[in-house]
Amino acid sequence: MVVEQSDGPAAPRRPGRAVAAMAVLVSVLLAFHSAVPNMAAHLGSLLEAFLPWVGLAVPVLLIPALLRRSALALGALALPAATWLVLFGGQLLPAHRGAAHDLTVVQHNISDENPDPAGSARSLARTGADLLALEELIPAALPAYEAVLTPVYPYHAVVGTVGLWSKYPLVDSRPVDIKPKDLEADWNRGLRSTLRTPHGDTAVYVAHLPSVRIGVRGFSSGRRDESAVALGAALAAEPLERVILLGDFNSTLDDRGLAPVTSRMTPAESGFGFSWPAAFPLARIDHIMTRAATPTDTWTLPATGSDHLPIAASIKLSP
Repeated sequence: MVVEQSDGPAAPRRPGRAVAAMAVLVSVLLAFHSAVPNMAAHLGSLLEAFLPWVGLAVPVLLIPALLRRSALALGALALPAATWLVLFGGQLLPAHRGAAHDLTVVQHNISDENPDPAGSARSLARTGADLLALEELIPAALPAYEAVLTPVYPYHAVVGTVGLWSKYPLVDSRPVDIKPKDLEADWNRGLRSTLRTPHGDTAVYVAHLPSVRIGVRGFSSGRRDESAVALGAALAAEPLERVILLGDFNSTLDDRGLAPVTSRMTPAESGFGFSWPAAFPLARIDHIMTRAATPTDTWTLPATGSDHLPIAASIKLSP
């Protein structure tokens, strides 16, 4: 009988190459998301709609990297972590709440299925904002909002299912045509008004871009993108220098589908400000943007009866 002696326990495998490769891929997706093609099911826009959450891959990949005790994997994970911090780290910094400003504005998709319009209106009135923009303002709910908001906001304008309430005079209010060509003629989700303030006139736009869908054919954003092009054209043609834009754009600022709008405006984006869905916010799809005015801060407000959270921003109009 031959007895073979063991040289001791086998050394643990520490390749980590797969983890390292995935870490590099995550970093590439974060840094070069605009290079992901939209031709196939709008995958690029889908990635960009939830881009900050791609960073969750780092702690997920950290677990196998630690279990394998792989220096290669651990070193590679520093790459997506650093990329994420470059892109989104600024949103972790403390807000400049209380900075000098001239207006406080609130944007809210109040939901056409809101069970308590009057309660939502009271919540909005208590914000003390100078300007309120509302979407999904269905005719059945409009009287409840008018009854509660008008004593606080004596000026308002409504076009279709979007509305604007103000403490300052509103003049020259009119529809803005952002309707995709294949929708019915009574689809009205764009409003433009002139806000008269002590600092001069400001054009205010309220817009609700079409919804997007995720299904077997991928990310359906064609109507939303078409509407964004129309809104961008309206903003480009706006004769007033100073503009405030409020609305539900059904995607995040990273989504290239909103480029016709975001390329012309300065977004209020301090903090992540996830606004949808209200029960567990995953994305900031409600936005406040400006031109020739400075957003000094933005924040989310407590939930109402809507599936969106209201968002607020302070804006400096004067130089």
